[in-house]
Amino acid sequence: MLQLEHLSKRYEKVPALEDLSFELQAGDVAGLLGPNGAGKSTCMKCIAGLLRPDSGTIRIAGHAYRSVEARKALSYIPETPEPYPLLTAWEHLQFVAQAYGLKNWQTKGERLMERFEMGPLRDKLGKEMSKGMRQKISLICGLLPEPSLLLIDEPMIGLDPKAIRETKELFKELKNEGKTLLISTHLIDSVEHIADRALILQKGRLIMDQPLEKLRLEYGQGDQSLEDIFFNLTGNEGV
Repeated sequence: MLQLEHLSKRYEKVPALEDLSFELQAGDVAGLLGPNGAGKSTCMKCIAGLLRPDSGTIRIAGHAYRSVEARKALSYIPETPEPYPLLTAWEHLQFVAQAYGLKNWQTKGERLMERFEMGPLRDKLGKEMSKGMRQKISLICGLLPEPSLLLIDEPMIGLDPKAIRETKELFKELKNEGKTLLISTHLIDSVEHIADRALILQKGRLIMDQPLEKLRLEYGQGDQSLEDIFFNLTGNEGV
């Protein structure tokens, strides 16, 4: 579903990603973890086509990542959503539906709006939305086209406890449906019981790519959490 081969990206002379390669199969749910500045968001933006890598290749569902076929298979939910200031919440869904050529999407849109308690706020303008509202609309718009691959950057930031719980449940449902999820987060415990694989970046390099169970067996001691193992592997570098 997603293949990265020897991906590199620099900002002027500062390397953000160096020779990054990994592959996700259909149905994989992977946590992309790493300290601040490890390259997580850069990686996500390259896959989403918002940044152009300096070298390497990206393929989505067997297609070049900038192709129309790849775009149709992908949804990207950014860390800092920026809704259109003069579109209402519901108009954002209409915009996504038109962009993807969706038919009969309204029932699903209503269901998602209600699930995230945005139904009564359907006429709220983007410029009037709180951070939590923006995050919810971003999630809803990303889910509406039913993509095969979801890139989700810091999905819990700005959400209230109920919305966090709903988001976790939703990710479990998507996993059961066979969707492929790449979730970048600083909140390691938020993916510990959702992801089945950990990709750990440090200074732009992939230092670990393991199924969670294997990671615990090889690097964990006793009842260590994924967060404990992460700090052991990254030398206690802050997240």
